[in-house]
Amino acid sequence: MNLGVDLAEVIPEQVITLDSLSGKTLAVDAYNALYQFLAIIRQPDGTPLKDRRGRVTSHLSGLLYRTANLSEKGIKLAFVFDGKPPEMKASEIRRRRRVKEEAVVQYKAALKEGRVEEARKYAQATSSLKDMMVEDAKKLLDALGVAWVQAPSEGEAQAAFIAGRGDVWAVASQDHDSLLFGTPRMVKNLAITGRRKLPRRDAYVEVEPRLIELAKVLGELALTREQLIDVGILIGTDFNPDGVRGIGPKTAVKLIREHGNLEALKTVQQETPDLSNVARVREIFLKPDVTLNYSLNWSSPNVEKVVQFLCLEHDFSEDRVRKAVSKMTLKPAATKSTLESFF
Repeated sequence: MNLGVDLAEVIPEQVITLDSLSGKTLAVDAYNALYQFLAIIRQPDGTPLKDRRGRVTSHLSGLLYRTANLSEKGIKLAFVFDGKPPEMKASEIRRRRRVKEEAVVQYKAALKEGRVEEARKYAQATSSLKDMMVEDAKKLLDALGVAWVQAPSEGEAQAAFIAGRGDVWAVASQDHDSLLFGTPRMVKNLAITGRRKLPRRDAYVEVEPRLIELAKVLGELALTREQLIDVGILIGTDFNPDGVRGIGPKTAVKLIREHGNLEALKTVQQETPDLSNVARVREIFLKPDVTLNYSLNWSSPNVEKVVQFLCLEHDFSEDRVRKAVSKMTLKPAATKSTLESFF
């Protein structure tokens, strides 16, 4: 399922390694990461991992093992959770719900007909993050000693705000909305790095982390951040999902570069977004609802608490859990010279 504004076609990205992120702290879009875990960590027929009581545990599995592996490489994470979505996101939320409902029907049909690989593809689109699952994720992070922040509204906005203040080095997300919210840097594929099978093909691809820098994006596109937001509005964001029919990222960049903004474009082109909503969408990105009252605190993991929660309550393998947690030792931050030598 596509989330956020789709700018991949025009955004310059730099392939990096996980080792290059050692000593850096990243604010993770928590919902984005948890949805990825729910989609990917499944049985061959698409069934998510569950404990003996039937509770889904795919998100907890991903959260534990991915966080532990990144910690072992010296990467510190701070997870940022969504709060109440803006009212203008209501139509996009309804659209996503319809997509999931349709995927459930297709999944059941494919499973019934024995089309296992196809069933798994549909199953990935059925992922739903329940309130209890979010609370369990926070409980696990507390036991692991990993920082997390509760945003008042959009998690990506809060994460970008934290990055903009220099409290973290970058935002980790798959959504380009982070750039519109003003993060100076964004890292993609942090939660899904590794060898992945291509859908409906007997082939695999290596998924690598990618770095996107806002200053480089704006420089190469010859746009300001405000103009980049207008580009997003033209092609469609979570807050005006329809955008303008027939206008893709390349055309949107060209139009905004030529005319400056949507108001000027309106005078020469009939098909533009409803200007009565443009100001509201811009304000969501430029003046998002964020909190200044957050703290980023890390500590050593409470091994027995993690084991109690995952193994006794959710049937995880104790040996595997203890081995994963043993990787989570806090590493010293990279020196300034190391940072400068890489960039």
